[in-house]
Amino acid sequence: MGSAVLDDVAPAAGDLAVAHRVIEVAGEAVRLLGDSLGPEFTKAVDILLAAKGRVIVSGIGKSGHIARKIAATMASTGTPAHFVHPSEASHGDLGEITRNDALLVLSWRGETRELSDLIVYAKRFRIPLIGMAWNADSTLLKAADVALVLPHVSEACPHGLAPTTSTTLMIVLGDALAMALMERRDFSVDEYRNLHPGGSLGRALIRVQDLMHGPAELPLAAEATPLREAIAVMEKHNFGCIGITGADGALVGIVTDGDLRRRFDQNLKDAKASDVMTKSPKIVRTDQLAAEAVALMNDKQITQLFVLDPKAKVAKPVGILHIHDCLRAGLR
Repeated sequence: MGSAVLDDVAPAAGDLAVAHRVIEVAGEAVRLLGDSLGPEFTKAVDILLAAKGRVIVSGIGKSGHIARKIAATMASTGTPAHFVHPSEASHGDLGEITRNDALLVLSWRGETRELSDLIVYAKRFRIPLIGMAWNADSTLLKAADVALVLPHVSEACPHGLAPTTSTTLMIVLGDALAMALMERRDFSVDEYRNLHPGGSLGRALIRVQDLMHGPAELPLAAEATPLREAIAVMEKHNFGCIGITGADGALVGIVTDGDLRRRFDQNLKDAKASDVMTKSPKIVRTDQLAAEAVALMNDKQITQLFVLDPKAKVAKPVGILHIHDCLRAGLR
């Protein structure tokens, strides 16, 4: 039994040693990449930003997998991008590339035979070509308008064969290009949300203004409104509350079903809306994340919030958000 434990420990220690070696090799390679970047990186960003069409990213083998990922990252962060397989390009898919596009081509050695037709096509139609490889004297980088030269590092593979460190460098440099483009474009959180409407990410970026009911649906009454009239307005809109406004239209209070129940035994025949309202009600802004509104409603144990425009000089309500609106959007 003791021998079995020792047998288990030895492979585990060996596995961790391999993991540490791979991570250390990759980390050192990425550091070298950072130190090597210069004006060519900015030139590449300039070209990609100036493209009136799309960024066409290409590569084959493991470089092709990285190229697909770079294209997807760019597309999701404001830079229209598309992956074209070099072999398919030679059999008709060159037609997907227009003179308004820019090409980003990946090849570790820069001598991948399947890329030749893409390179020739780019030169023939004067399509800007950015190459990413380690060999500055390679066919790809010599033909490129901008050569992104990767540090010549060893693979983490014990035989020095399986693409590991090389693909790490490519993906890191691709991410750097995508993020530089994103910042140059001043790509906003709202724009990002528009491209990621599905799943938890899309829900996390929903804003109050996306879910709220607008001005036409607002249950509002002035302070001096007889309570019975205010209740009629409340029942008409079916939010379980009514906002009370001052002379300038600003929100000064709220009357809820709960307020009325708590005063059920009082004589409210001649009461005004202001007599029973809760002053300084909780509010949210149009530009706040809906998740923040949900957190506030849960914390205060309320079911609705009036919405204000943060740019308005007077705090007039412009919408109302109910907890059910948030639940239907998948927020909890």
